Amino acid sequence: MAVAYASGKIILFGEHSVVYGRPAIAVPVTQVRAQATVEEAAKGQGITVVARDLGRTYPLGQAPPDDPLRQIIVSTLERLGVGLDHDLTITISSTIPIARGLGSGAAVSTAIVRALIKHFGDQGSQPLSLQDISDLVYETEKIYHGTPSGIDNTVIAYEKPVYFIKDKTCEVFQVKRPLLIAIGDTGVASLTKPAVSDVRKAWEREPSRYNRLFDQMGEIAVRARQAIERGRIGEIGPLMDENQRLLQKIGVSSPELERLIEAARKAGAMGAKLSGAGRGGNMIALVTEETKSPVVEALREAGAIAVIVTEVR
Repeated sequence: MAVAYASGKIILFGEHSVVYGRPAIAVPVTQVRAQATVEEAAKGQGITVVARDLGRTYPLGQAPPDDPLRQIIVSTLERLGVGLDHDLTITISSTIPIARGLGSGAAVSTAIVRALIKHFGDQGSQPLSLQDISDLVYETEKIYHGTPSGIDNTVIAYEKPVYFIKDKTCEVFQVKRPLLIAIGDTGVASLTKPAVSDVRKAWEREPSRYNRLFDQMGEIAVRARQAIERGRIGEIGPLMDENQRLLQKIGVSSPELERLIEAARKAGAMGAKLSGAGRGGNMIALVTEETKSPVVEALREAGAIAVIVTEVR
């Protein structure tokens, strides 16, 4: 039996604008994770997928071509050079909420790739690097999200804070002083594909306006990286607030998000914004050890169905 895991993630800066070539920053969230188990099955069974959280068990061969789990399994086995003629049971479970901006799809895919690598060990003719894993997961992300930026698969595969520019740069960078982030879940599903699609339609109608907004978001991400690398935590909160104002302008916030963001700020957060596709899902707030408890309590009182506090190092 081979067991592997992959963490969730949050985007600190640059969601949506990253799709248009501007920089973004994402970090792993280790408090939630996906798990994949690969074990030998009875001879002649073929490959069976057990998706516990979805309540589904099915033969891989009966899954449609656009099934994300089928695609990541098939593409990984092909990349490993071991073929599809194996008798396996692949079981997937996850503590990462679905459609909340925490990278659940990319984490499940990454866990599957890691478990298959671990199961086949040196049988495969093609050892896979972290970038290879990220590339495999990216192809599956297209099924989930349509036109993904690639940031989710990158940060989850590397499990480090990353500074990312689509098709150009993926840099792991150092966090000089740990950041304490409270993550508040609105309880509202946040589907990336329609949100990204709607922003694209708006950008096509008003390219000049949206490009200006995306440029400003990109500049914030650059300044945020500098602040994080230099340990200037006091600069990061205002940058989060500034990023949130721009996300409001492109139409991806929501009343539920705004309620939690405002509650966090009033309770002492240094800054707060949505994280991910928006229109629901999660928001994030920069807190300190002193303000952590008041902010968590305020988020729950404001309607958050769950709150996670993670440390970014």
